[in-house]
Amino acid sequence: MVRPRLVNANNPTRRDLLLGLGGLAAAGALGACGVPTESEAPAALGTSAAPSAGQARGEITLWMRDDDLLKVFRTVVPAFNAKYPGVKVNLKGVDIATKLPPALVSGTGLPDGSFWEDDQIGQHADHLYDLTALMGRYRDDTVQFKLDVLTHDGRLVGIPWDTDPGLLYYNDEILTGAGVDPASLTDYDALLEAARAIKAGNPKARPIPLEQDNTLGMMWYTMFLNQQQGHGLVDPSGRLTLDGAASRRALTWIKTIVDEGLGARQKFASTAQITMLDDGIISLVPWAIWFIFIPQSGLKKTTGKWRVTGLPAWTPGGARSGLMGGSSFVIPAKAKNPELAWLFYEFAVYDPQGYRTVFSKNSVYPTGLNTVVPSVKSALDPAKPLVDRLPQLGGVDNWAISTKAALDIPAGYTAPSWYGQAAKYLGANIQRLMDGRMSVDEVIAKSTADIQKNLIDRN
Repeated sequence: MVRPRLVNANNPTRRDLLLGLGGLAAAGALGACGVPTESEAPAALGTSAAPSAGQARGEITLWMRDDDLLKVFRTVVPAFNAKYPGVKVNLKGVDIATKLPPALVSGTGLPDGSFWEDDQIGQHADHLYDLTALMGRYRDDTVQFKLDVLTHDGRLVGIPWDTDPGLLYYNDEILTGAGVDPASLTDYDALLEAARAIKAGNPKARPIPLEQDNTLGMMWYTMFLNQQQGHGLVDPSGRLTLDGAASRRALTWIKTIVDEGLGARQKFASTAQITMLDDGIISLVPWAIWFIFIPQSGLKKTTGKWRVTGLPAWTPGGARSGLMGGSSFVIPAKAKNPELAWLFYEFAVYDPQGYRTVFSKNSVYPTGLNTVVPSVKSALDPAKPLVDRLPQLGGVDNWAISTKAALDIPAGYTAPSWYGQAAKYLGANIQRLMDGRMSVDEVIAKSTADIQKNLIDRN
């Protein structure tokens, strides 16, 4: 899922947060272009393709987004070169959303590997190496939903990197003042009751944020679908799920927030939203793990008053986690040195020295990279935290909470090739619902018709 770029939590900007969102339409427009014929389909990289440390020789260029994550991965290179001294690694910061899709189609100017958002990979899977064999030894140590989202037509076309589970962030002081026990927030009805109690004590309160960005609003809704049914906008057979029980339940819940005046209509991480968080107007935030940077560095008056826990469940015994974002590494089918690119990604993602270098505290992230967690199960040990506890969250064990949520994300999610283009239809209609200009039935009917006609049938 496309989500804001990873930024230094000590100095984030609105531009940093949303720079990664602008390439959706451009990337999506290329989805139907230049797909190889069956005879041109890329070969798989077999286990014999990976050279040994002594045999590995050459130079690779790997694309990353030009943000703090690029700086962190550059710190991995010395450790990688200690194991593979014959490989020169060039990490280059580029606008992946606009540069990688056309390069894949044309076959020119390609890197040997690239970082990419999970929901953008499927529409270009035919231009990527099949990594099924090389990933075989790591499947059991990988969060299942990442394998699901990266598998297209039976081909595993990415190396899973981060997992972005949903969590519930809340202002503990405000909940306590409203007589709400945070431990009671185990389902979404309880979350509504908590919001009502808060508003009863402060008529100005709008406890739950309602996102104004089409893409982020759709991601939020998709997280609710994944929580309930594993898959998202489509079921395993590729059929739309917008008219299903999970969708109606989520949209009805959102409409209740709107109808009762319990929601704050602002854009994520905007100055206005941060002010509302700091003024106690917003106090209940079911959102992606990467919300953590706001209480960590964006708040002043309420710093230390925020806490984090698992998402509520939609039904008794239901999942208390869901996905809201994620990214991986891909190797273009026409890359010059795909085997060497694989070695770097294997080291950075699955070797303990590699992932500890990325996630543990460093000069870029002094408390560790806590806006995402690894997709490697063995790295998600609550007893061996890679990041520090934060006084801004009252010292709660955010690592244990986040890793449990990552492991509890329901399996079965796939991102259809047209996902990035759906925000103009479904995302826009969810905005109309939040503005009180559409009913649940209207959102479902119009979004289903528009996506079927303009995205599914056309593709």
